[in-house]
Amino acid sequence: AMDGAPSPSGPSGLSAYVAVSQLLGLTLLATTGAWLGRYRGGVAWHSPLQFNAHPLCMVLGMVFLQGDALLVYRVFRHEAKRSTKALHALLHGLALVIALVGIIAVFESHRSKGIPDMYSLHSWCGMATFVLYLLQVRAGESLPPGGDGLCSACNTPMPPQWFLGCGFFLFPGACFSLREWYKPQHIFFGIALFVLSITSCLLGITEMLLFKISDSYSHFVPEGILANTLGVLLVAFGLLVGYMLTREEWKRPPLAEELALSMDFKTLTEGESPGGGS
Repeated sequence: AMDGAPSPSGPSGLSAYVAVSQLLGLTLLATTGAWLGRYRGGVAWHSPLQFNAHPLCMVLGMVFLQGDALLVYRVFRHEAKRSTKALHALLHGLALVIALVGIIAVFESHRSKGIPDMYSLHSWCGMATFVLYLLQVRAGESLPPGGDGLCSACNTPMPPQWFLGCGFFLFPGACFSLREWYKPQHIFFGIALFVLSITSCLLGITEMLLFKISDSYSHFVPEGILANTLGVLLVAFGLLVGYMLTREEWKRPPLAEELALSMDFKTLTEGESPGGGS
C-alpha cells in the first residue's frame, strides 16, 4: 500500500478456505508417506522400493503443487501481477519436474522387475494427463475467429498452447486480443488437468491395492482403510480448490496500474485511441 496505508484485505472467508486447503494438502502428503512407509516399506531409488517414489511424486507434484499454482491468483490478490505470474509459472514448473521423477521411477521399476508398461487404465490416463500438462493441445485445433492459425486482429502466428501460456501471460509482448481470446482456454485447461490428475491418482490407488492386497482388501484391513482415506482426501482437496477457483467474487481484481497498462497496450497493438478520436 502507498503512503503507509494498510493493504486491502481479502474477501470474506477466502483466508479460511486457503488455510484449510493447505492443511488438506499437507495431510495428503503425510497420509501418502504413512501409507508407503508403514505398509509398502518406504521409498528408495536404486532398490525394489523405487516404485514407491511414483505415488509420492505424483501426489506432491500433480495434485498439491498444481493445486497451489492454480490458487496463486486468489492468494496473492494485491501483489504485483508480474510477481504473481512468476510464482504461478514456478510452481507449475516444479510440479512438472517432480512428476517427471515419478514417471521415471515407475518405468525403471517396471523394467527391473520385468513388468510390462502402459497396459492399465491408470497408466493411460496418467500419461495422457502428464503429456497434456507439458504440451496441452495445439492451438490450431481451436482457433480464434480468423480460423487460419493467425490472430484475427494482428495476424500473429498461433504457436502451441504451452508456448501460449508462457508467452501470453508471463511476458507482456503479446497481442491484446489474442491474450483475451486465450485466457478462458488457459483457465479451462488448468482446471481440467487438475481434475484429470486427481482422477489418475484415484485409479492408481485402486490399482495398487488390488495388486498388493487383493485377497484381504474386502475385509477392511488397515492398509485398505488408510489408502481409501487418502483417496477421500484427494477428492476433498480437489473440490476445495475447485470451489475457490469458481467463486467469482474471489477472483483477483486488476490493480489500477494494470488497467491503465492494458488500455495503453490495447491502443498500441490495435490502433485504438484512448479518447475514441484521432
